Amino acid sequence: MPDTERTAFQLEPRPGEILRGDLWSPAEPAWPTDRAVLVCHGFKGFKDWGFFPYASSRLARELGCHVVSFNFTGSGVGADLENFTEPEAFGHNTFSKELDDAAAVLQGLEAGRLGESVCPPATRIGVLGHSRGGVAAVLSGERPSVRAVATWAAIAAVERYAAMFEGLGPGEPAEVRNARTGDVLPLYPDVVQDIRANAGRFDLAASLRRSGVPLLVIHGTADTSVPPDDARRLASAAARSRLELVEGAGHTFEVGHPFEGSSPELDRALDLTIEHFRVHLAGGGSDVTRSAES
Repeated sequence: MPDTERTAFQLEPRPGEILRGDLWSPAEPAWPTDRAVLVCHGFKGFKDWGFFPYASSRLARELGCHVVSFNFTGSGVGADLENFTEPEAFGHNTFSKELDDAAAVLQGLEAGRLGESVCPPATRIGVLGHSRGGVAAVLSGERPSVRAVATWAAIAAVERYAAMFEGLGPGEPAEVRNARTGDVLPLYPDVVQDIRANAGRFDLAASLRRSGVPLLVIHGTADTSVPPDDARRLASAAARSRLELVEGAGHTFEVGHPFEGSSPELDRALDLTIEHFRVHLAGGGSDVTRSAES
């Protein structure tokens, strides 16, 4: 008997836009059924990339609760769940759309229905975000049902995406290369317009101050995509935070795609995340966990 069951679902957060996700259910629930965890991928990521299925399954198994992983509607990955067959969706993606996508999944978890999939309504939810997905994770912390947030290799500010358009003409797209496939994807100025129009909404430090959500920040010391200083900025902005630097780990914790097995760095990140959610989703214990870097 498998230790977790994976059920696919679809949502339509906006007319004509399909959000594809997976509901991971533990074979033996160990918690009250109102606990759940949401996993958000990052830029050029998707729910079936590399470590995400392994991480989602482990979270469900060891926490004994439902876990949801999903593709943002602007991920660029289409119905085959593996290839960037929707480059225009990728190009026109924005942070506002990603927040709306995450909110649609969280609303489904709270209601106990994700498309055609049914699960117990969740009232205590943890959110994990990798890289750019850390933005949706942190900002979701203002939702009352979200009781804990964890970030892996997350960015500390959205303005880095505006910098990608420096030197380009009005309306000219930036080009984003997928190192794995060689695809060159367009990124249109929609993201810059969104950042400028919603600067207050996307202020991660201000959001963390408002929510007071317990935050675990995990980052590799050898991350060349997002510098560890971003992790320090995030952790220092939160009133209740724990910063863990994983020695020698890169942006994806020494794991690639296709997934060929875990690494000590990834398992360290997972162990810390499971501990964080176990404490803060349980209820009744202290929510304050501030520690030095390690």
